[in-house]
Amino acid sequence: MKTVTFRQLRVFSEVARQLSFVRAAEALHLTAPAVTMQVKELEASIELPLFHREGRKIALTTAGEYFLVYARRLLGTLKEADDAMARLRGVEAGTLSVGLVSTAKYFVPQLLARFREEHPGIEVRITVAANREQLITLLQGAEIDLAVMGRPPKELAMRTEAFAAHPLVIVAPVGHPLLELDHVPVAALAPYRFIVREPDSGTRAAMEAFFKRHRVDIQVAMQMPSNETIKQAVIAGMGLAFLSLHTLGLELRAGVLKRLDVEDTPVMRTWNLVRPQSRTLSPAAEAFRYFMLERAEPHLRAHDEALLAS
Repeated sequence: MKTVTFRQLRVFSEVARQLSFVRAAEALHLTAPAVTMQVKELEASIELPLFHREGRKIALTTAGEYFLVYARRLLGTLKEADDAMARLRGVEAGTLSVGLVSTAKYFVPQLLARFREEHPGIEVRITVAANREQLITLLQGAEIDLAVMGRPPKELAMRTEAFAAHPLVIVAPVGHPLLELDHVPVAALAPYRFIVREPDSGTRAAMEAFFKRHRVDIQVAMQMPSNETIKQAVIAGMGLAFLSLHTLGLELRAGVLKRLDVEDTPVMRTWNLVRPQSRTLSPAAEAFRYFMLERAEPHLRAHDEALLAS
């Protein structure tokens, strides 16, 4: 174990996250053979295989699952030490790593671009998590500085700061009969089929809470893990959808989707910045935190007002 390096730990952690040597190489800006070599050297050092390999498919071995816990812990400690030294230097530079739920990818890059204009010395990295659980894992492993999400984890010791309103609306395809109504009662949605997000998503949780509050049972036509796929299905006339207004700008402006004026909508939630309570932010992450708390709300409010008025 004495020959294990932090470079090997970073490579191993990324391969474990991606479950692909090729995708890990792309994320780390390395070649696939270089990634493979680092993993092989690490396996030689600990004298245990970390991955099962079957063709192009890989999976963690039992030893790999155990070792990943310690690798992330070590990398997290190194990141905290680096952040502490940056604070002592008093410089606003370095790397900022932000994790997003998929719905946030529609607006966070625009804000990050503005942030980079004001802080050119900071390198920004974005990770769009496949699901909420993956985002929480990234936070716990110190693989990201901050997470942008709607529904923070209540079961973990996290610090949560709301930075903007998050409206959710119901959309229909062009020509849907409910578009003829100026105001749609929630009960009027019962006969129509919905295309919904996966159970673990914040959008799905908000939708279920909304219909439960109104005591309306909806028909689920199908379940999809992607906002883009759901929007295309609605455009094709396959059903209605309950989605974040922040995912709908292009489609509503183009007129290929229509927002239904449903009773008690938009459903208002909040966007949050989340980080572990025990972790002190680096100067770069602290600068981004202040930027989001001060600038994100006006940016999103202007976007929302324009769409809701159209």
